[in-house]
Amino acid sequence: MCGIAGFMLARGRRPEPEWLDRMAERLAHRGPDDRGRYCAGPVGLVQTRLSIIGLESGHQPLLSADGQLALVANGEVYNYIELNAELRALGHPPRTGSDSETILNAYAAHGLDALDRLRGMYAFALHDVRAGRLILGRDRLGIKPLFYVRLPDRIAFASEIKALLAILPESPRIQPSALRQFLQNQFAGGEETLIAGIRRVPPGTVLLIDADLNIRPHRYWSALDVEPRRIGFEEARAELDALMDDAMREHQRSDVPFGLFLSGGLDSAVLAAKLAEQGAGRIKSYSVGYRGTTMAHELDEAARVAEHFGFDHRPLELELPKVFGRLPHTVWCTDELMRDYACLPTSILAETAGAELKVVFSGEGGDEAFAGYGRYRPPLAERLLKSLLHPGSGGFRTRGQWAGRWTRRLMGPALRAVADTERTPVLRAWSETPRHWSDMQRRQYTDLVTALPDNLLVKTDRLLMGFGLEGRVPFLDHRIVEFGLSLPDALKVQGHQGKWLVRRWAEPKLPPGHLERPKRGFHVPVGDWLRGSLAAEVGRRLACNPGVRDWFEVKAIPELVAARQAGRGGGRELFGLMQFAIWHRLFIERPGLRPTPDEDPLDWI
Repeated sequence: MCGIAGFMLARGRRPEPEWLDRMAERLAHRGPDDRGRYCAGPVGLVQTRLSIIGLESGHQPLLSADGQLALVANGEVYNYIELNAELRALGHPPRTGSDSETILNAYAAHGLDALDRLRGMYAFALHDVRAGRLILGRDRLGIKPLFYVRLPDRIAFASEIKALLAILPESPRIQPSALRQFLQNQFAGGEETLIAGIRRVPPGTVLLIDADLNIRPHRYWSALDVEPRRIGFEEARAELDALMDDAMREHQRSDVPFGLFLSGGLDSAVLAAKLAEQGAGRIKSYSVGYRGTTMAHELDEAARVAEHFGFDHRPLELELPKVFGRLPHTVWCTDELMRDYACLPTSILAETAGAELKVVFSGEGGDEAFAGYGRYRPPLAERLLKSLLHPGSGGFRTRGQWAGRWTRRLMGPALRAVADTERTPVLRAWSETPRHWSDMQRRQYTDLVTALPDNLLVKTDRLLMGFGLEGRVPFLDHRIVEFGLSLPDALKVQGHQGKWLVRRWAEPKLPPGHLERPKRGFHVPVGDWLRGSLAAEVGRRLACNPGVRDWFEVKAIPELVAARQAGRGGGRELFGLMQFAIWHRLFIERPGLRPTPDEDPLDWI
């Protein structure tokens, strides 16, 4: 797990080492163990390394034996052992212990067809000197991030937006449609980001950049290729067991110890069961809850699972001031605005685990792969009504996060002008899906290409890497995702309960009665914190923030605060404005500014 950055310049120009160093400095948190730089012809590459596999020999950039290929990579290729055996027979033996070198050697042997052979989470840049091109690649599900920007004399890329801001020739500008999407969807999706001109490399895609700086995208994997299957319970259970067994063995490949984020839910308990079953031993596990709040938590359930499997468990019972003191640092970590309150406790979990480990397992992806969310199984009447009122996505993800009243009262002219773009990523994804898929499969796919890479996995990557911690997500092994998406609806949902197959398969492996406990989710008691005099002070400061004044109608903020204080809604809207104000300061007004993990959020508005 690392940070990567670099650029390819126009003909006749050569990379500036000091620019590469400037980008690497902004990625130091992702790779505190080592740093390497490469300059050849028009290409410059840099990497900051978190050493996990091949500790002594995995320095990057990695070069091929003939010097014609150079690679920087972030993430893990889990099946590198099997691939290396094949590559040796083809005359490409590994020269290091690094799993990343497998990308280099596989490309040397198979060209772009090598991508079909890789299993893992990764983003990489590969300079093919002989072909005169730079290749930017991202894993199938978008677990690892990669951004790029076209500048007057180059195309630059980086693991995080903040590294690209370090070399922009002018002040960054906000993309209005992306900001509107954040406010209404809690994240901005698609290829555009909040910074105009900075784009995401799409998941399952490589960008081929030639000597004239032309970009040609090549999509090497898509969930659209998954065909629905007719399969019975017993066959599906056996297949799931084999897939999980294989994926978990590969995900445990590491030259450093690993741990587990453990909630009281199903997915992390499944990981716990498989880790124990495969002999992981007394690993460290972590869970989080709250002190002094009315919101229920899952500390007891998590502790019960940890005790059952003999883990070295650490429950964290948090106080609200500490949780919300994370707000500036989480905004800095994520680069991209996300109104996922779970970012705050995740940050504390990451700091705690990162002080002891470099790798932690997490249960993201199980709900998307096996239809765990209630939104995948709405009543027919609800689906039809929503589809009628908001056509284009089968009644799925039709309503914005902001109340209509506050949308009209608070959003400024530039945001009102792009109202028709807020559902664009969902509409595009829905329109791609085959008509012979079920409504449930279409909903799963839409989340797999929008909310998963652009929201949930941003949290999993950026919040953990803010403390030099790698998150591994076995449920997002692409084979498991393909399997889950292909299943008949009846194996995913029965009796209004999602993830039915996973539940029945996992039941004998889990502590008795665990599946009978209600799912609570990873909630954060925002309502217990953002109220009273604090809400009033937040409102006063927001009205003075330059970004808020540019993009919103500040005269409506006192009305919003009054509604929040009276318990008449407004919490999402007020919190979203807080996040935007902090983000604006960190990424527009003063790029390069870095908060500490524990701050007073008011000081950053």
